[in-house]
Amino acid sequence: MTGTSAFWDDLERDLDDPEFLREFVVESMRIATIDEVVNALDEARAAAGLSKAELARAIQVEPATIRRLFASEKSNPTLGTLAEVAAALGMRITIEPLTDDERARVTEPLLAGRTADPVSLARHLHELRSRSKLSA
Repeated sequence: MTGTSAFWDDLERDLDDPEFLREFVVESMRIATIDEVVNALDEARAAAGLSKAELARAIQVEPATIRRLFASEKSNPTLGTLAEVAAALGMRITIEPLTDDERARVTEPLLAGRTADPVSLARHLHELRSRSKLSA
């Protein structure tokens, strides 16, 4: 990543700042997690043959709420909304522990506010965010 673009070089330098590192990790994980959950729910909706309007009626929200949930790149749904949508699709939202590798790559730098390898951290978080977009 180093030397490939000014963006990546700047990001690598910025990750030396503990406050920036924490914000970057938290935001990256938030985006990847929400994208993954929303994409899975939309796939379940489609597999169930439900329109967005039918799903909205089932959980008693405006159809625009469901359209925004599944269409917006800036979706930031509440856990309550996700749980309601999941229940209407016969699912539930659960949490799972990170792998040991991800704990080392994400959790430890987040808690410490520093990383020995900012390039690896930036690459990993970029891959997480990209992977969640690809499954859309």
